[in-house]
Amino acid sequence: VQLMESGGGLAQAGGSLRLSCVASGSVYQITNMGWYRQAPGEERELVASITSSDTTNYADSVKGRFTISRDNAKNTLYLQMNSLKPEDAAVYYCKARLRVTVEGYLDIWGQGTLVTVSS
Repeated sequence: VQLMESGGGLAQAGGSLRLSCVASGSVYQITNMGWYRQAPGEERELVASITSSDTTNYADSVKGRFTISRDNAKNTLYLQMNSLKPEDAAVYYCKARLRVTVEGYLDIWGQGTLVTVSS
């Protein structure tokens, strides 16, 4: 499985961006997916996740502003980001958890897309 993110760029504070992550390859192996971000000098952190049954989870810092969704027909994961703040600036990564055996999982990461927010 390969993941390709897009949609990053420059936004003003209070603005919006929509990130996309397209999966290719053995997509039938994909279970849960998520968006993570990493700011300079910081550790990578979970932004939002979604299960194969569309149960979602959000970091407290983005609740009410970001929405994660997936379109299985298009093999695409989305992150709608509204009311952006300068502290949202980071490289955003898409992650997919693959079921590779009955009890074995493998996490796959995309290459990241840069989000910059101007104040």
